[in-house]
Amino acid sequence: MANDSEVANKKDSIPGIDYDPGNKKGPASYSMIEPRLKNIYAQFYKETYYTDKKVLDAKTQELIALGCSLIAKCDGCIEGHITKALKEGATKEEISECIVIAVGINAAAIVDMTDKAAAKLKLNHFPAGLSRKT
Repeated sequence: MANDSEVANKKDSIPGIDYDPGNKKGPASYSMIEPRLKNIYAQFYKETYYTDKKVLDAKTQELIALGCSLIAKCDGCIEGHITKALKEGATKEEISECIVIAVGINAAAIVDMTDKAAAKLKLNHFPAGLSRKT
């Protein structure tokens, strides 16, 4: 059976999936996933990022992936997508805007959840009114 280093050297290796931790402690990423299922995910990943049929450019893909990674709270994903976004030419301002959008989406999700809880509990602590100064 090939180890991750041997797999990563193959012509059809997929960055981010065929990962060798090198001198890091611990097993390689995806080491807990059965190979046939890992291969299904790897094919999906390859079709998303490494096909000539994709519509979005690599920088845009990485910025979207970064925003999603922030919401998903995936540390490895966040680091990987920041690194890839920079490699694809993303500026610090573009990365900042991506982060701020993710913050806004996450905040809106919290408001949505609390609105549903308030409705269920029949609470109305602060009745609707103008919330902005005009």
